[in-house]
Amino acid sequence: MSTRHENGYILTRHWRDTKDGSDIELWLATESGARRILVTGQRNVAFVRAAARTQVEALIRNESGVELAPLPMKTFEQEPVLGLYTRGYRALLKLEKQLAKEGIELLEADIRPDDRYLMERFITASIVIETEGSGDTATLVNPRLRPGESYRPALRLVSLDIETSAQGELYSIALEGCGQRQVFMLGHPHDGETPDLDFELTYYEERAQLIVALNNWFRHHDPDVIIGWNLIQFDLRLLQACADTCGLILTLGRGGTPIEWRNHQRREGYIFATIPGRLAIDGIEALRSALWSFPSFSLETVAQELLGEGKAIEDPYSRMAEIERRFNEDKPALARYNLKDCELVTRIFAKTKLMEFLLERANVTGLQADRMGGSIAAFSHLYLPRMHREGYVAPNAGARTGESYPGGFVMESCPGIYDSIVVLDYKSLYPSIIRTFLVDPIGLAEGMLATDPKATIPGPKGTRFSRSKHCLPGLITQLWTGRDKAKAAGNAPLSQAFKLLMNAFIGVLGAAGGKFFDPKLVSAVTLRGHEIMRKTRAWVEAEGYEVIYGDTDSIFIWLGKRYPEAEALAIADQLVAHINTKWAEQLKASLDIDCYLEIEFDAHYQRFFMPTIRGSDQGSKKRYAGMVLNDNGQEELVFRGLETVRSDWTPLAKRFQRELFEKIFREEPYADFIRNYVADLRAGKLNDLLTYRKRLRGKLDSYDRITPPQVRAARLADEHNARLRRPLQYQNGGWINYVMTVNGPEPLEVLRSAVDYDHYLLHQLRPIAEAILSPIGGRFDVLISQQAELF
Repeated sequence: MSTRHENGYILTRHWRDTKDGSDIELWLATESGARRILVTGQRNVAFVRAAARTQVEALIRNESGVELAPLPMKTFEQEPVLGLYTRGYRALLKLEKQLAKEGIELLEADIRPDDRYLMERFITASIVIETEGSGDTATLVNPRLRPGESYRPALRLVSLDIETSAQGELYSIALEGCGQRQVFMLGHPHDGETPDLDFELTYYEERAQLIVALNNWFRHHDPDVIIGWNLIQFDLRLLQACADTCGLILTLGRGGTPIEWRNHQRREGYIFATIPGRLAIDGIEALRSALWSFPSFSLETVAQELLGEGKAIEDPYSRMAEIERRFNEDKPALARYNLKDCELVTRIFAKTKLMEFLLERANVTGLQADRMGGSIAAFSHLYLPRMHREGYVAPNAGARTGESYPGGFVMESCPGIYDSIVVLDYKSLYPSIIRTFLVDPIGLAEGMLATDPKATIPGPKGTRFSRSKHCLPGLITQLWTGRDKAKAAGNAPLSQAFKLLMNAFIGVLGAAGGKFFDPKLVSAVTLRGHEIMRKTRAWVEAEGYEVIYGDTDSIFIWLGKRYPEAEALAIADQLVAHINTKWAEQLKASLDIDCYLEIEFDAHYQRFFMPTIRGSDQGSKKRYAGMVLNDNGQEELVFRGLETVRSDWTPLAKRFQRELFEKIFREEPYADFIRNYVADLRAGKLNDLLTYRKRLRGKLDSYDRITPPQVRAARLADEHNARLRRPLQYQNGGWINYVMTVNGPEPLEVLRSAVDYDHYLLHQLRPIAEAILSPIGGRFDVLISQQAELF
């Protein structure tokens, strides 16, 4: 019988206990469509210290399906361990609790059957299925599985959005994807309604019928991925509540299976939804995981920034009222609005290549593609099987405690305005330190035992790392090589996935709640980073240049005078070559190790501004502005940490700062610009730039001691909403837009008083102007007083 090979990609995975062991269910996207894999009768394993053998044997004597067996493995403390095997995973968790009562720790019991099965076979997401014969059945039982590499499926996506009343009653469901544009609407057409629609609009008299129609749609069109905006915490959650109220089962999973819900252990009110066979991806969480940043993650804001258009009902203050009106008077218009949100989400995913990023990230980390965060879990998935093959088992999460550890090295800055600042940046500094100096949990355990100093690499705080036995440096090398290949192939999503994972590893080692938390390991990386930055500064200054700032892995170098772009880049290249050569020579001579530290050119600022800390002569940190030449040879302003990139400053301040910098950097007269700006402010010509937009971090009634301006504005807004019998917008937090008036902060919904222009002058314009003008001897107050004297 011939062996058949099929490429697949894991969408979802689940486990369940049976009388024969734990069964693992994998839903795959394959070249021939969705495929269900069932792996049956898996034994579960955890580890217990051999010193507790007598107690454990007494406890499991009468337990069926439980076995204790010796293994050639040990803890980081060099204690031998035994394998504790159970038929079912729940039996293992039960034993864990029983042993804990006896003071016995069961190690790695938290690794679920599906995770352990995949990680021990080095399977992440891409997979190769080997079957005998045709293998054409819908469910394959116990096929041979091995890691795949390059297969990425063409997934069928559907964008889902719902509309509700202010009280959360379901009005309509919109679906866009799988070649369909469909809206299910509660109610019936209005008399004479003959709209010209480019989508299907279907009416149902009862909400139960909406749920049935949705279930049928998923069964018929069978998407691989559900996308949306606040998809799980709102849309799916409300659909589930509606189904429960109607006495129905919401069967959005493949094979007509229900959603599996679970609560977050630490975030109250936050829930997870697992849909067998389908990924459920919230656009907000996905963008954040890919490090996108926006002033707000509302669909309106993100769509405007990325697509140049927003929701069909623009005014957020009348949106709920307009939804109610359309539901009662113009249901086709509500359907268009509902479907428009679906279309925006689909286009945002396409514009940002979010699905490509999530698929590549899953194939790098081993985590399900719709799981956001999870750097600790990703580290475990990749590290544990390598660690096991070196004969070690992992400690339990939270088992280790220790002193705090230093963070990244930040140099004191030299405030001022400069010509020709070159920034050099170490490529993935922390991963390259791990790779160069062999920093590793196993390497530390082995190194501290070694009697031959030549067998180890010394680290900070008396640490020593084995030269021959370690896992993490090799894992970093594998990821690094993968990233270089991805960059060479132009695969930006994959390159980004590799980079984020490598850079997350130092955070995993420093996460107090993780298995591998160890301050000595983190310090071995961060303190080595401090040493690297100090030596880099010394080498640069020995070449006759001045370092004005440095931050973790970047160093800012003043070339001493203004240079044309080509000459500045040539100097930067010389410094890069010099520093990289120095490191390679020094590390080979002192430690006899290969150097993977690599500094590279980041930017040349033709003009550069480093501010002081407000109200002080001391230089600021992580805040600066500069002018560079972009790829088109045009001058472009770059801001880091200043008001123009912060969401809590007004558009007035941001525009003023940007335009004033342009004047200063281009050495153009600025006095009349400032005076005219102030005059326009006082004349009311800039009123459309005066709105503060701030987030309410808690419920309104939680602010009982201190009442910030945004809270005062929100309370006024909801008092106004209550009088008009509108929904209270801000009781549970959210974003508020308000203006400072002579009577204090007032929300845009209830803006009655005159604008307090002095507030904006003193608290928005003056701080920005003083910071910029001080290094060149200018004074904002003097300019304004001169203006006043003219009148």
